[in-house]
Amino acid sequence: MARDGNPLVVSRVIGDVLDPFAATTELRLFADARIIGNGYRLRPSQVAARPRVEIGGHDFRAAYTLIMVDADAPSPGNPYLREYLHWLVTDIPGSTGPSFGNEIVSYEGPQPSMGIHRIVLVLFRQAAGRQRVSAPEWRQNFNIRQFSQEYNLGPPVAASYYNCHRENGTGGRRPC
Repeated sequence: MARDGNPLVVSRVIGDVLDPFAATTELRLFADARIIGNGYRLRPSQVAARPRVEIGGHDFRAAYTLIMVDADAPSPGNPYLREYLHWLVTDIPGSTGPSFGNEIVSYEGPQPSMGIHRIVLVLFRQAAGRQRVSAPEWRQNFNIRQFSQEYNLGPPVAASYYNCHRENGTGGRRPC
């Protein structure tokens, strides 16, 4: 049996948060002017401010929705608040970024208290162009699959994730 080397599959982002999809748009993330690749490990201080996000494509008429969630809230061993919503932006024109869109839920930087959390950013192309989206009542237990279905977004066109752990380590064993 062949192994899939896709980092979203290996990290179980596909499965826990997303269904399999074919990426058709480039999604680039930056923190402190450094590119963030899949699986990078960051501390909360590195992502306290929202990351810079660049969306590929050449069609300014295309509109996108960007969603950022914590797949492991409140802890990887017991993620009963999965998916904790950190950011939701709609109506982002193609080849731009979230600052040109409509921020539905303001950015809240990850603050994991235990373990290593997968912070997932998902991009959808809005089939109907610009659309009205209501803010969810709460951030915890957001569900990307349900949101996509409710607003007829279809499958994602891009996704990326990074790992975030508390500022002073990951809560592992301490030397005696």
